[in-house]
Amino acid sequence: MSPVFLQRGYTMRLRPLLFAAAAAATLAAGGCATNPVTGKSDVVTMSAAQEVELGRKMHPQILREYGRYEDEALQAYVSELGQRIAAKSHRPDLQYTFTVLDSEEVNAFALPGYVYITRGIMAYLNSEAELAAVLGHEVGHITARHSVRQQTGATATGVGATVIGILTGSGDLAGLANMAGTALVRGYGRDMELEADELGAEYLNRLGYSPEAMIDVVRLLKNQEMLELQLARQEGREPRVYHGVFSTHPDNDTRLKEVVAAARKTPGAGDQRPDGHEAYLQRIAGLPLGPSREQGVVKGSRFYHGTLGMTVAFPTGWIVDNQPTKVVASNPQKDAVLQLTAVPPPPGTKPQELLARSFGGTPLSGGEPLTVNGLAGYTAVARDIGLPWGNRGPARGAVIYYNGLAYLFTGASRLTGAFAANDALFLSSIKTFRRLRDNELQLAEPQRIKLVKATASTRIAVLAAASPIEKYPAERLRLLNDLYPDKEPAPGSWLKVVE
Repeated sequence: MSPVFLQRGYTMRLRPLLFAAAAAATLAAGGCATNPVTGKSDVVTMSAAQEVELGRKMHPQILREYGRYEDEALQAYVSELGQRIAAKSHRPDLQYTFTVLDSEEVNAFALPGYVYITRGIMAYLNSEAELAAVLGHEVGHITARHSVRQQTGATATGVGATVIGILTGSGDLAGLANMAGTALVRGYGRDMELEADELGAEYLNRLGYSPEAMIDVVRLLKNQEMLELQLARQEGREPRVYHGVFSTHPDNDTRLKEVVAAARKTPGAGDQRPDGHEAYLQRIAGLPLGPSREQGVVKGSRFYHGTLGMTVAFPTGWIVDNQPTKVVASNPQKDAVLQLTAVPPPPGTKPQELLARSFGGTPLSGGEPLTVNGLAGYTAVARDIGLPWGNRGPARGAVIYYNGLAYLFTGASRLTGAFAANDALFLSSIKTFRRLRDNELQLAEPQRIKLVKATASTRIAVLAAASPIEKYPAERLRLLNDLYPDKEPAPGSWLKVVE
């Protein structure tokens, strides 16, 4: 949960849809343009200048949604490498901006002129060459104008009119996602993703890195995806996996090997550049694994936020999901939820007024002032409100003011008859909200990557036994170090562990 989380609306899986919405709104006349990569004519709906302008306008929205990772040394490192790749690309005169996002998702994506990579994917990479492979892949999307070409196809099939409605407030985002299907929601399609792989491999070769780094990235991300899918099934949530071609074929895919082999035949930099394994690891030492301090951390059933200086405990045994816009706790049966969000309250607005607004004017009952650990608030029950399961029923609401923010709790049960029993849990959790104590500041710190050097006796099982990683520690350590599924570290090699 971020201090600006209420400004975030989209998810990573809707990034192509977001671009299509902005692109269709230009109402640009259709026409032909020469593709910078192929030299052939593309039928597109906007000029290169319009394309770049859309990227520029959408960049602040991406930063609001995910947050920029506040490590200037790492930002500079990624930007410098990205600029070297861009200079060797098919559109070297385009102005590029490279940004590390403060997200634990394993992902990277691009908008015209803008390349984004999450710290989540950087934790799994093991060399500068692999980082260059990911950045080169995304630069490939830009140089081949995939966003514009995809948007043109979407507009031709009737999506364009709907996306204009989204921007003007008269459209339905969920309806658009259903209409557009996986072509918009899950990436650019296999052919475009493979073309981006081919371009990325070519740019690697032009810089002097081995194009084989592209295959290395596919292998490690595919391994990471396998474990993530298993965890997501157990936890009953959507998996957080990389988009596009990296998630659709293994590292031994014939077409992938063909494009990498072709990249080796393109003019290169001359001298072969080392992969930069140790230098890269030194750059990411200290990188958070999981949520960052600015997003808050979940430990057991308690949520800690060091930046906001608060903590709250959810019912024991409930699943606590720290999402970009909210924290949601649900019971094991998933028929009761307690949600926490926060907003800057309008000046002069009392807690009861803000609670009434949050329920959209629904009549409230049982309202009473609430004092929680010295903090002022208000609580009441909305007797008939739309619930997350699609039905209507009662919901417990509460507002607590602290340090310039209003913390909003909403608790609901799928079955109206079960609300009374769960309401006692809701109120009990709400009343645990308090300021973070000085001796708890360390609890609000995230797990971070630390480097250790392997010896002849180093074994992953021993490292896992001492690791703070709660689920599948051995598998995660092997994934982090490209030792999955059962390899052991070589003596003298640097290893990523978690502390």
